[in-house]
Amino acid sequence: MEATEIRRTVEIEDRHWWFRERRALLARELRELRRLGPPGRALDIGAAGGGNTRVLVDHGWDALVADFSQTAVDLARERGLQAIHADARNLPLPDGHFDLVLAFDVLEHIEEDELAVREILRVLRPGGTALITVPCDMALWSAHDVASGHVRRYTRDGLRSVLSQEGLVIERMWSWNVLLRPVVARRRKHTSGSDVVETPPLVNMALSAVIAAERYLPVRSLPGVSLITRGRRPER
Repeated sequence: MEATEIRRTVEIEDRHWWFRERRALLARELRELRRLGPPGRALDIGAAGGGNTRVLVDHGWDALVADFSQTAVDLARERGLQAIHADARNLPLPDGHFDLVLAFDVLEHIEEDELAVREILRVLRPGGTALITVPCDMALWSAHDVASGHVRRYTRDGLRSVLSQEGLVIERMWSWNVLLRPVVARRRKHTSGSDVVETPPLVNMALSAVIAAERYLPVRSLPGVSLITRGRRPER
């Protein structure tokens, strides 16, 4: 992700419906993990300024940002977060150090995505949890993906394959942003760049309400715009 895109994300993410609901999704997962034990060490790979990292910190995690972009690292540090410059394919971090690893919209940027998954498994402690999100379905490929630096969008089988072959035990995989998929598909047919832009307040409110409705509706198995996976490193 280019520096301008990262800065744009940081500028709007506290208000934007998509980022706000994704933070709410992360918070729900963290509350569920709390039932398994107290918060520990967390790594947020490709944090793009640390919006999700702040959720980790708010829930008691000792969180570290690792990002390939120095701009993202600098912005995270400006927000008071621990951050290092790192390549997801070769993390300068010890084996089995983290209880939780986040990789939100990271793998689609990396040609050798299997190397990044391998590193996620390596730095996780045995029994540790990984939360991974990716954009799904090449039918939705557009100028937005090009502007965002994507090299692919994933199918369920494709994502499951790359995660499983590196040893991640997949506990759950589900679709997200299902209800708005037709709107996204239509918009991206006519876009010439990234659609990470400021949204008018009333539109933002309406879109927030629609995507929040997915919390209560049985739509997770239907085609969406993103895929979310929760997995763990085997105990042995």
